[in-house]
Amino acid sequence: MSNVIKLTVPFRRQGAAARRAALIASFAQHRRLQDDVFWLKENAELLNILECTGASLDDDTLSPLQEFYDRLESRLGFFPQYYRFLLSICLDLEDLGLRGNKSEALVRWVAREGLAEAELSDLQRLEARRLMLRRGIDPLPGDGGLVDRVHRFIERPETFAMPNKKAAYELTHIVFYLSEYGRRDPQLSPAAMISLEYAGILAYLEQNSDLLAEVCIALRHAGAEPPAIWEDWIARQVGLFEISAGVRAVNPDDYHDYFVCNWMLETSGRGGFRKAAVADRMAFSRPAPATGPLRAMSECLFRLNDARSDDWDTMRPLVADMLSETGQDVLEQVERSSDRFAEFFAGFARVGLHGPRP
Repeated sequence: MSNVIKLTVPFRRQGAAARRAALIASFAQHRRLQDDVFWLKENAELLNILECTGASLDDDTLSPLQEFYDRLESRLGFFPQYYRFLLSICLDLEDLGLRGNKSEALVRWVAREGLAEAELSDLQRLEARRLMLRRGIDPLPGDGGLVDRVHRFIERPETFAMPNKKAAYELTHIVFYLSEYGRRDPQLSPAAMISLEYAGILAYLEQNSDLLAEVCIALRHAGAEPPAIWEDWIARQVGLFEISAGVRAVNPDDYHDYFVCNWMLETSGRGGFRKAAVADRMAFSRPAPATGPLRAMSECLFRLNDARSDDWDTMRPLVADMLSETGQDVLEQVERSSDRFAEFFAGFARVGLHGPRP
């Protein structure tokens, strides 16, 4: 007998509040132990999405996290290396409606300990500043150039015209933090907006719904309308997810992709997290999307070596001939989605530096 339950209950028979409560209970109590750093990651992500999309939750809904909230001081004192996760969970719980007011004291303690000063990257420093300013404290008052540095990073579109997932995810998160998750104008320059568009083109060519959803959210946070082709594809991907419950609902799963794609639906006004959920162990899965043409395009250009050009009109027949029918369809869709595809390709082609000639 199988212990896996496929949740096929139509969302209309389970209200939005019940679905949110079930998600919180599942991630708080049934997927991982609280001592696991991945527990912190998963719960911080879920609460962040709920908080930044304006969810209003009552104490009963948040009660699965009450014990964790009550012991936050001891956890932060023993695990200061996870202070960003812990502060994020604490701040979001209070802002979502859990009764309590300990986050200000925790933020002050983190500032006194100088934990943000131990961060190695500007992205982490920006996140720490964003979190702690929610309670009015700047942990890095002497770093007046932080915002200028991250703007310089995202204002170089060439960085985002070639496959580099780390850079692309840093781009989207910088926009999340600068915009306070859509609450204020991040003041992106035209060059930074092009960077987002290039990152989206690459994500679509790869058929990477996680990254593409983040790009669409970041565009909306910056006041722009993402291409309908991108958002429609993500909406279709959400429909393919299945939720399994029970002892055989195992990790690792596709929960993060499920979270981010549904977050995009919420941000675009389409309504996310519509699938039925249970207050039990759940796992999220879907069939892998068809392989996008990104790798095949890169391999084609690399093999051409000195014969490759940065002119898309010249190169298109050569590139398209190397793609599968599915790859050609994806390429045509992404061309329709962006007026800047030819400009993007000029960087993607990487013309100008070659090895020694024989």
